[in-house]
Amino acid sequence: MRCHWLLALGLLASSPAWAKKVDLDYHVRLLPESEQAEVRLILADGAAVRSLDFDLGKAGAYSDFKADGQWQLQADAQRGRWQPAAGKSELSYRVRLAQRLKNGSYETRMTPQWALFRGDELVPPAHLDQQDGTELVARLSFELPKGWKSVETPWPRIGKQRFRIDNVSRLFDRPTGWMLAGTVGTRRARLGETEVSVAAPQGQGMRRLDNLTLLTFVWPQLQAVFPRNPPKLLLVGARDQMWRGVRAGHNSIYLHSSRPLVSENGSSPLLRELVRLFAQVNDRQASDWIGESLAEYYATELLRRAGGITDDRYQALQASLERNSAKVTSLRGEQVDSAVTARGVLLLQALDREIRLHSHNQRSLDDVTRALMRLNSVSTDEFVQLSESVLGRQSEVLASKLLR
Repeated sequence: MRCHWLLALGLLASSPAWAKKVDLDYHVRLLPESEQAEVRLILADGAAVRSLDFDLGKAGAYSDFKADGQWQLQADAQRGRWQPAAGKSELSYRVRLAQRLKNGSYETRMTPQWALFRGDELVPPAHLDQQDGTELVARLSFELPKGWKSVETPWPRIGKQRFRIDNVSRLFDRPTGWMLAGTVGTRRARLGETEVSVAAPQGQGMRRLDNLTLLTFVWPQLQAVFPRNPPKLLLVGARDQMWRGVRAGHNSIYLHSSRPLVSENGSSPLLRELVRLFAQVNDRQASDWIGESLAEYYATELLRRAGGITDDRYQALQASLERNSAKVTSLRGEQVDSAVTARGVLLLQALDREIRLHSHNQRSLDDVTRALMRLNSVSTDEFVQLSESVLGRQSEVLASKLLR
């Protein structure tokens, strides 16, 4: 009995509830005149952290480092190591937020009126070496330029321009996902357990309510397939000189203002990235077709299940997939183009029919997808094994030469 009691005490002592909580505050001051941000990392107790080893990426993005304790920058300026001083300790630097692509458009941008950027750039990824029994409690706050009204992030708001950063999958909590600050217009709704916001700078042509209506329309179907309940989802967009695409981030999506809600081919750029965000399928071993084709498959399928595509229109879309992928002989490879993706969608549709047939409509591709969500990564061979375990027999569809 005494041994069991001591064991229980040991388990309690090692639990997060007993960990020493140390505040880690990120203060961000946006500087549109230089297209930069000044970032300060403030540790309430520097002795709790032995070091933070930062991956600074390509040279020039981060500059003007100042630190309490020791700061070591490698010769190539691609890594930096901070050993905080005891007591309250601070690291500060500047980061360039505006990023221009080769075609001249901006992937992220700062203007005198607004800034659209990725939180991942504010604080670079780092390896954290901290004292045992310590838990960092991270918060993010912004100092906005004069005249700027607000800031939107995919993290829970805990005050004016202040957010709580808590990612259970990471030891080092840092701000990630798309963010928008300035003179911003926002539409909000609560869908299921998720607070959804559609935000864009004023005058940038973003169809906020249209996008929010589409999300509301498909949300029940989305959650039926992907049982995730993020506390927040932020959709941001802009138009002037911005990259004309769509891309998911942590609980957030960037969508260029000019992109249609549903394309002529029946797919929705917004829904495609929403599927990526919820499914979080990571491919490996030349199996990129899995994630790409699943995203494309469900972008149309969710819309169809919600009643947004008629049967005759759906058949026309099928014919288009057949035409576009007629010359594809293999799905395997690191580079996946639209033809390969289309052929992958057709294979997934056939697999869904096969599973429904042999399970008397009790199972479907949805069961395979939900199983994929629990994996850190997946290869084609593992996808076949998982699908056949759901099917309960060898798959005739997945015996295709396309997967060799």
